[in-house]
Amino acid sequence: MMAFEQIPKKDWYSILEADPSASVSDLKQKYQKLILMYHPDKQSADAPAGSVEECIQKFIEIDQAWKILGNEETKKEYDLQRHEDDLRNMGPVDARIYLEEMSWNEDDHSFSLSCRCGGKYSVSKDEAEEVTLISCDTCSLVIELLHYR
Repeated sequence: MMAFEQIPKKDWYSILEADPSASVSDLKQKYQKLILMYHPDKQSADAPAGSVEECIQKFIEIDQAWKILGNEETKKEYDLQRHEDDLRNMGPVDARIYLEEMSWNEDDHSFSLSCRCGGKYSVSKDEAEEVTLISCDTCSLVIELLHYR
């Protein structure tokens, strides 16, 4: 189970004021800037209590975002989940396909399946264990990847 699934869905990139294509070093710079800005010790003692509470909450969110996006493994899991959420929002699933029904390509270690539009669905061996939705590389059709259990 992914660590961030227990936390309500948040856009960790927007919390760090970063683009999803940002490198880890860029994310780190944004994190460091924001964590200093919202650190409880940096807040004015005479600030209204609500304002201090908002800063503390923001500080906690920034720290959570960095814990997910600052680690290559959890960042990859989060990015895959975001991608799947985007695919789910595109529309209905066109077909449900078992991984074993797809063709194996030894050259790039991926599975593929032809789409009815002439394009193809493809997924790497590693991603096949983690993703459930795959989009066509040409059109907007999406298939759901199933596994025999």
